[in-house]
Amino acid sequence: MEEKSEVAEFFSGRSVFVTGGTGLMGKVLVWKLLTSCPDLNKIFVLIRTKRGKSAYLRYQEIIKAPLFDGIRKNNKKLLDKLEVVSGDVGIDELGVTPELKDKIISSVSIVFHGAATLNLDATLTEAVNLNTNGTLRTLEFCSVMKNLVAFVHFSTAFCHVDLDSLSEEVHKSAFDARNIIRLQTWLNEQSIKMVTPHLILPHPNTYTFSKRLAEDIVSEFYPQLPVTIARPSIVTPALKEPLPGWVDNLNGPTGILAAGGKGVLRSVLCNPDYNAEAVPVDLAINAVISIAWKTATTKEKRNTIPVYNLTQHNLNPITWRTVMEKGKEIAFKYPFELMLWYPSGDMTTNRFYHMYKVICYHWIPAYLIDTIMFLLGQKRFMLRVQQKIQDGLRVLQYFTMRNWDFKNDRLLALRETMNSADREIFDMHFETMDVESYFTNCILGARQYCLKEDPASIPRARKTLKVLYVLDLIFIYLKYALVAWLFYKLYSVVNSAF
Repeated sequence: MEEKSEVAEFFSGRSVFVTGGTGLMGKVLVWKLLTSCPDLNKIFVLIRTKRGKSAYLRYQEIIKAPLFDGIRKNNKKLLDKLEVVSGDVGIDELGVTPELKDKIISSVSIVFHGAATLNLDATLTEAVNLNTNGTLRTLEFCSVMKNLVAFVHFSTAFCHVDLDSLSEEVHKSAFDARNIIRLQTWLNEQSIKMVTPHLILPHPNTYTFSKRLAEDIVSEFYPQLPVTIARPSIVTPALKEPLPGWVDNLNGPTGILAAGGKGVLRSVLCNPDYNAEAVPVDLAINAVISIAWKTATTKEKRNTIPVYNLTQHNLNPITWRTVMEKGKEIAFKYPFELMLWYPSGDMTTNRFYHMYKVICYHWIPAYLIDTIMFLLGQKRFMLRVQQKIQDGLRVLQYFTMRNWDFKNDRLLALRETMNSADREIFDMHFETMDVESYFTNCILGARQYCLKEDPASIPRARKTLKVLYVLDLIFIYLKYALVAWLFYKLYSVVNSAF
């Protein structure tokens, strides 16, 4: 007799509340719940109005995305289980109407809290309001739920950057989280901006600082509420589900691969021997769903809040060198459209050499291209593109120049408690991931889903790549010839002087 999924059976008839459902992890979470736990009752998805688009309009755009193609074609009725909740974690009571709040409170038993600003350059006020106070608001909103059995908070493995080795427990911040929340009540915005660099140390940005404070807030509610913390490392494109290589943004390593493949990124400040602490989004989501099941079905209460590091640790470590080398290799096989130069970037730990390459290969070409576009009466874009790349690299290089040891014993122990059906449906086997296949899907996914490039254009892009290769060789030899000529002239001048 075929073994049944205990996790799917647990979710049967239950209603779920999801915040952050419009993000990468949130979309895959909703998709996975609908497809692997189809007998659940309802998924309430909190969505805020953004850039003039209502919550419902944003929801319509989400379900039209490629990851929901299979559901729309094969079992469209599953989408009826989704209910849009117009609201915002940045507002008291989450901005939810009293009628809808009553409905959620009386029916929901599982909460996944993933709403946050991922902007590493966000002001301290914005980051704390959404990531820290937003978590407090969500916990207070859910604290009166009559049937709550699991509240899973999405944190980050990098919220304790001062620790070289991160165990699966909360390490309390030196600051009182509630005092930081109240900071804007006694300091104006200008003063907050002035003290931010000193206040958040040793954190490199307001994101990791505010997420660390959020963990303190969550731990305050334990054990009164069935709360637990899930800490994914850098979340990367899907390994298998909902589509191999599916991704909806160019953040982190995906952006590096795409920019390098386009020829606009030629140097990255990075230690190639350090591990790229990344986890495919589908494996991370399989973990958080399993964590909710484990939290609800475990009767024994711990002394401290359960924490799960969603990291590969030493199961299948991938170095930044592998990311670069595999990225190049596959980008040559499946080149991008509209490459501005031959993709031949590299990484270095030398800041001066990196700055030299950035000036020579990033900024100077950007100024030249924009000047040509201006003279031709066309819209300039390269300086803007390079500025975005540099901003991204500036916040990312903190993580590419450091190495961490993330313990994941509790995550692995969870995996072992699952039956064979659940270990397959909610796969968390990092060690079986085929790196070659995964990187190929990452490149193709970024190409198709983010840059909207037709796979049929690959043969034409390969021809363009050959032309760019020849031009790159010509440029290199001309550069060497120019340097040799300058040395020759210098030698002649010095020789004639004596």
